[in-house]
Amino acid sequence: MAENLIIRKVKKEDNILLAKMIRKVFDEHNAPQSGTVYTDPTTDNLYNLFQTPKSVLWVAEIDKQPMGCCGVYPTPGLNSDCAELVKFYLSNEIRGKGIGKQLMEQCINSAREMGFKYLYIESMPEFAKAVSIYKKQGFKTLDAPLGNSGHSGCDIWMIKELE
Repeated sequence: MAENLIIRKVKKEDNILLAKMIRKVFDEHNAPQSGTVYTDPTTDNLYNLFQTPKSVLWVAEIDKQPMGCCGVYPTPGLNSDCAELVKFYLSNEIRGKGIGKQLMEQCINSAREMGFKYLYIESMPEFAKAVSIYKKQGFKTLDAPLGNSGHSGCDIWMIKELE
């Protein structure tokens, strides 16, 4: 499956499929909908959201189907040298194959190229497996949120200094 993998920037035609995939991941993990990406209206128009300067959304495409995504976004309220790692979701068919790591590394490289010195991420206990991946990638736990993501349902906050 991974031999047909393409990692590319989001396209307008990805909007519906990515929104469905993201919400399905929440449903699979019994994660809260309120105060999260699940009910965030921007989830339905990711292409437009990632036209924001100093942002990018990378999509893992297999056999012409978007199967995962991960992005970098200059969330309001963060310091100008810090971006948020956002919309990191993988369809259950591709989890555990190293594709998530590839997407995250692509985002870390993009953040560096855009001049960011830090990457911040928000999550929740329902995504414990993802949180363990963040820790392996060098993210450190914070005691409180940074910025104004509007995602009050998240209670795990982490940051990584980019070398």
